[in-house]
Amino acid sequence: MRNDQPSRVRGDDTVRADDGPTVAVLAYTTALERTMIEDWLRSDELPAEYRTPTRPESLDLDSRVLTEELVTRTDDPLILPLRVVWLPEERDGARRIRFADVLALTNPRNPNLLLQKWLVRKGADRYRIVVAKPARLSELRDALRAEGGDGDDGALARYVTRRAVVALERAERAVIGDRYKVPRLVAAQIMDSPIFRRRLDEIAAEHGLSRAEVESRARSSLDELVAVQSRLVTDLFTQAMRPLHASAWTVHADEAGLRALRESNRRYALVFLPSHRSYADAFVLGDILAANDFPGNHIMGGANLTFWPIGPVARRTGTVFIRRTFADDDVYKAALEEYFAFLLSKRFNLEWYFEGGRTRTGKLRAPRYGLLSYVANAIRGGRVEDAMLVPVSITYEGLAEVAAVAAEQTGATKKTEGLGWLVRYARNQRKRAGNVYVRFGDPVSMRELLVAGGDPDLTAPAPAADPSAAPTDSEEIRVLRRKALQKVAFEVAVGINCNTPVTVNCLVTLALLGVRDRSLTLEEVRAVIAPVRRYLDRRGVPQGGLHILDVEGGLEDVLSSLTHAGVVTTYAGGEEPVYSIQPGQHLVAAFYRNSGVHWFVNRSIMELAILYAHANLGDDPVRVAWEEAKNLRDLLKFEFFFPDRDTYETQMRDELALLVPSWGDTLPTKDEALTGLVETGFFMSHRTLRSFFDAQLVVAERLAVRDPELEVDRAAFLSECVAVGRQMLLQRRLYGPESVSSELFASALDLARNRGLLDHDEDPETVRERRKAFAAELSELAQRVALAESLDVSNRKVER
Repeated sequence: MRNDQPSRVRGDDTVRADDGPTVAVLAYTTALERTMIEDWLRSDELPAEYRTPTRPESLDLDSRVLTEELVTRTDDPLILPLRVVWLPEERDGARRIRFADVLALTNPRNPNLLLQKWLVRKGADRYRIVVAKPARLSELRDALRAEGGDGDDGALARYVTRRAVVALERAERAVIGDRYKVPRLVAAQIMDSPIFRRRLDEIAAEHGLSRAEVESRARSSLDELVAVQSRLVTDLFTQAMRPLHASAWTVHADEAGLRALRESNRRYALVFLPSHRSYADAFVLGDILAANDFPGNHIMGGANLTFWPIGPVARRTGTVFIRRTFADDDVYKAALEEYFAFLLSKRFNLEWYFEGGRTRTGKLRAPRYGLLSYVANAIRGGRVEDAMLVPVSITYEGLAEVAAVAAEQTGATKKTEGLGWLVRYARNQRKRAGNVYVRFGDPVSMRELLVAGGDPDLTAPAPAADPSAAPTDSEEIRVLRRKALQKVAFEVAVGINCNTPVTVNCLVTLALLGVRDRSLTLEEVRAVIAPVRRYLDRRGVPQGGLHILDVEGGLEDVLSSLTHAGVVTTYAGGEEPVYSIQPGQHLVAAFYRNSGVHWFVNRSIMELAILYAHANLGDDPVRVAWEEAKNLRDLLKFEFFFPDRDTYETQMRDELALLVPSWGDTLPTKDEALTGLVETGFFMSHRTLRSFFDAQLVVAERLAVRDPELEVDRAAFLSECVAVGRQMLLQRRLYGPESVSSELFASALDLARNRGLLDHDEDPETVRERRKAFAAELSELAQRVALAESLDVSNRKVER
């Protein structure tokens, strides 16, 4: 039977049949498939390296059959797995299933017997017979023992079956493409793992449970966790979900970054860690990876998305739904950790949003460490050599869901995900929202980051050389592990931020949020943006679509788009149009501004430090300015990702060099530095940091009037800050509505806790005085930010 493109192993590592018999193990679903494989084995298509004087024996790929007829043999046959692969019709250079196939009640990748007969008559372009890499029975027996497996015939037969299935999957991908890489027999492999079985024994002993009960719970947990991937559903899901983002955005992907990732993926699993701004993130990223023939990621998702139809379908395309809480369920925790180790060891790529949820403010949120710890444990335990972490920046020019996210910051209840929510979401995606930019940071070795972070499991001497030096599970060791993991998360966050471009909407909202109670003309908006763009160019900051501002009418188009989206209001009834943030939309505008705000943090700190030193009468303004820069860094450490002190000092010196290029080895005086600031044509601190400092002021003042001996109920306190923040806004004590945000208040409360302002172990009067000092410090800082605003020449009215 003809087969134009058989998939088979060639090269120096090919195992040949010369030294013994060959046993072909056949994976088939119909009698026709078995006949097709048998005919192929008798034909000239059988590769010469697998031919023997006698025809190869044939056995079904079934562990019961193999137990009886293969693993008990005393000779050492070459085991050759084979399978028939059916292919969809080629359309536009691709072979993918369409909804028309489903409507015809067919699956071209898994056809029934009648359809198989019809496809055979159609010709060899609709099927392939694939040959997996063979192995000697003795090699498989030795491999099972090396993995700590049982040596009985049943265990060996199950092991041979799993190895054959995996080998056939690998051979099949050579025909259909890497994007269809799917795991097989996962739960069975994990349950047979000696390491996992020993862990279950430990749990049973620790909790006084029977081995049967623990094993049953483990199987149930794996059934709940393991993604049952389907190539049919993958094709259809991609076609169904693409319109949800294709109609809303034009996607710009970093092709160069993808090429670098492909090389890393040849050796290690990739762990994609994207910024999380929209429910569309997974669809956008998945579409890009599929178009570039990457295997589908296993996406770690929350149980809130298990509703019909998203849940059942997503699970069949690689989504792993994880319980929100499972701290007290050691069996579930062990199953999840083992599942991670399995996927990483088989080089299946993973994906999750390490912020733990969508950003509410537009900037990167603080990371969650839970899932990263499972990757770390797989490396610490020697289950995998390494995993490559991939920072992914996904940046949207416009998002329909931002309004709902902004409302949550002022007390609105989050809408529960469900079918109705999905319908509303799909309807909103019909509106054009501009561009989305997807950029990939350089993949980083998790092992190297853990070692650099001082992880005790990877830096301690090997137990064999010095048993007393092996890490123990003490509190000290756990602290060191957490610190190492924090370094990993920091590097990922920096990688995301470094690849996040500044967009046109970021710049325009930056300009409009920098003024209060007045609208700007087109020329005034342009006057704010122009020096900022020069600054971005000098620093080499990535930019998304800013070239439109150089086109005649480009800025007007951006403002018109924001007006159409309801973020900006345009008044065109006078001599010329004027623009301002739409009332009630300041948090939405801040979302777009904050997507690129991290690029201006060091510049803003430099401004405020110089102004502080300029007002200080001391003899050492450089020391005063540097100490204030470190203090401001400490104030903002729960909002932004700062490097270590030495790197931070280098970055601040680079900022200073941009202000006064001629300073060389001699630092400029405070007057020279201030002159340099003014001559750049813009100030940034009032545009970028004011809302964060204002939110901290609200929290500081609420704590200052509160009895230090009273426990702070977080939820109630944040609601109080929202209510009082609105009052302070009406009194003009806060600059703008974007400061009244539960998300910003939460970070400010974390800062207060870090500063010991919520301590109950100290003298209450001492805590009260520290709270008052904190509020006074922020009040002075607000005045300094206002001074920066008054010095900003770009913020002044453009004379006609």
